[in-house]
Amino acid sequence: MGHEASLTVDRGRYQEAVTPWEQESWRNAALDWVHGRLAAHGLRADGPLQVRLRPWSVLVRVPVAGREAVWFKGNPSASGFEGALTAALARWVPEHVLEPLAVDADRGWSLLPDGGALFRTVLERATVGPGAWERLLGQYASMQYALVPHTREIERLGVPSARTPKLPEAFDKLLAENAALGPDERARLAALRPRLLDWCTELAALGIPDSLDHSDLHDGQLFNPEPGRYTFFDWGDAAVSHPFCSLRVTARRACDRYGPDVLPRLRDAYLEPWTGAGRTAAELRRAVRLAWRLSALGRARAWGRLFPTAPETPLLAAESAHSLLELFEDPPF
Repeated sequence: MGHEASLTVDRGRYQEAVTPWEQESWRNAALDWVHGRLAAHGLRADGPLQVRLRPWSVLVRVPVAGREAVWFKGNPSASGFEGALTAALARWVPEHVLEPLAVDADRGWSLLPDGGALFRTVLERATVGPGAWERLLGQYASMQYALVPHTREIERLGVPSARTPKLPEAFDKLLAENAALGPDERARLAALRPRLLDWCTELAALGIPDSLDHSDLHDGQLFNPEPGRYTFFDWGDAAVSHPFCSLRVTARRACDRYGPDVLPRLRDAYLEPWTGAGRTAAELRRAVRLAWRLSALGRARAWGRLFPTAPETPLLAAESAHSLLELFEDPPF
């Protein structure tokens, strides 16, 4: 085929990762699909490929003649919904996401246009104040609010359901299946379950509807192609759950950069689109405290969405265990 004649491969921390890319038949089929989908758009690949392999994805940057590069992504079955979800989001909330050039939902493949500068890259190049994080959180929350009527459709695409009343069941499953937890940690978590049940009951009673939770929204998961404009992507960890579970990862990154004093403003910027419907500011702030803690379950769950041949399962089980133990951390506001 000659597809692999000129490419670089990045395995990051996962040098022993075994992904479908190692299978010549899969690799050639994927690249043939990319070339065919490009041709359908009147485009042609031109230049060396850059391949990024992780236990949870195959990502290939494909240079294209006369325009910006495109990106191929291959997901394992546990996150194979990502392409179809991305396409659906482009229909429902086009101002907030990328529109795929092509999706093969059965094979977990998608082909995406370039989204411009990553927010992380913008942060490295220029002085950016916390106001930018407030704006992106407000935009993201507005998108979640707009997606509330589509939650059933999102679940039908294969996106996992982790609705607020069912989070104790997710906790039970994670606790039972994680082999990296020590006996003392397992006992502490088991003893926490009654409190977790109370948190979930209280959060559900506050009446904020479940929506799409990205589960890992950090500065490397959104584009910032121009000031004040943000595009969200990388939905492989997503679930239908309490929307406020999304705040923790983003706010922590901002806190690392600016210090904890920014947290109240970030929280309030995120909550602003959810005001109204008879909800008081105190109720919303209580809800976000509960969801901040419970968001640990979403992160713990996401570490299990791997290619079945990935040998790093012990390492990633440890990451999942670490996320579970964050249930004990008090919210910082």
